Amino acid sequence: MFKLKTVAAAAAVALLCTGTAFAGDDDPLFINLTSDDGHRVTMALGFGGNQLERGHPLTVFLNDRGVMAAAQANADQFGDQQAMLQKLLDGGATILVCPMCMEQYGVAQDDLLPGLEVGSPERTGGQLFQDDVVTLTW
Repeated sequence: MFKLKTVAAAAAVALLCTGTAFAGDDDPLFINLTSDDGHRVTMALGFGGNQLERGHPLTVFLNDRGVMAAAQANADQFGDQQAMLQKLLDGGATILVCPMCMEQYGVAQDDLLPGLEVGSPERTGGQLFQDDVVTLTW
């Protein structure tokens, strides 16, 4: 019995030392999207959509130059990405937009795509600091 406990303890220590984590099948995903580069926006939204389809609750936080993809006035530049945002919303994702960044880049609240929410410390923090949330940034 002692050997079994020793082996189990050694395996646990090895696992902790490697930094290996086990993600749950339905852990929330929080994507921090700071870019207005069309390819990067597409990558972030596409990855998020794939995970949403796999059962992971999704929040996309559009901040810094990422707010540009949220503005209806930018449909010519971000039409494909805006269609992706709509598909994410239709699938149950939460899309938050940084109000300070909107002000910085001249994006008015009434110009946001329907269904997008202006973030706040409470709303954004509530999504970011959920139990078991995983974050990625583009």
